[in-house]
Amino acid sequence: MSAGHRPRKRFGQNFLHDRHTIDRIVAAIAPRPGDAMVEIGPGRGALTVPLLRACGELEAVEMDRDLIATLQETCAPHGTLRLHQADALTFDVTSCHHGADLRLVGNLPYNISTPLIFHLLDTAHAIRDMHFMLQREVVDRMTAGPGSRIYGRLSVMTQYHCRVERLFTVAPGAFHPVPAVESAIVRLTPHPPGETSAEEAEQLARVVATAFAQRRKTVRKTLRGLLDEAALERCGVNPGSRPEALGLEAFRRLAAEASHP
Repeated sequence: MSAGHRPRKRFGQNFLHDRHTIDRIVAAIAPRPGDAMVEIGPGRGALTVPLLRACGELEAVEMDRDLIATLQETCAPHGTLRLHQADALTFDVTSCHHGADLRLVGNLPYNISTPLIFHLLDTAHAIRDMHFMLQREVVDRMTAGPGSRIYGRLSVMTQYHCRVERLFTVAPGAFHPVPAVESAIVRLTPHPPGETSAEEAEQLARVVATAFAQRRKTVRKTLRGLLDEAALERCGVNPGSRPEALGLEAFRRLAAEASHP
């Protein structure tokens, strides 16, 4: 499939080809007929074809225009594929499948994975679940807890919006070209409506980004422009703490405090 297409570094292309890994990913996703499935970065279609067979229809976002024609030809016998030639970092996934109960899937390019996750979290209200292949280090950061040296902005904001589950790791040999790092499959399940809000998410994002901008400094210093020491103490936060010591609920209290005029 697209055998003549050479992987492009500028698109971060590492094409999945290992059949066992593909089957394992599809089993974890458990696609069903009628699912509002959206694939990000279908590449050569390794996941696209089995997903189409299971769902009957699929929407996909692909940046590389040279893959479009071959994808359409290869996938035509297996179901209805609607391809969007677009940059996933700016594409509005809620424009797919009438924008409700979306199931997102993708082998995400390593070079844009973190900003892409943040972009998709903004639409978590319209998403049922997300299954992504990412660099293992990114999944480690998403699942990290307070006190870990890799716990940070990505950890807090992902866990605010979603239940995060690492499913399994994938060896470099499952891809062409072979990447220099291991990959991992993660499942993100947005929390039910009412557990989060757009207003809280916006304020939380501001507080968390400010706190971790200088993660080696104490929150007394990093949050000085948003909250004074008395406000920190009202939230039950030691002003001498570093941001990686604070859990999600502490950040939520800080965000609520910072929202007061």
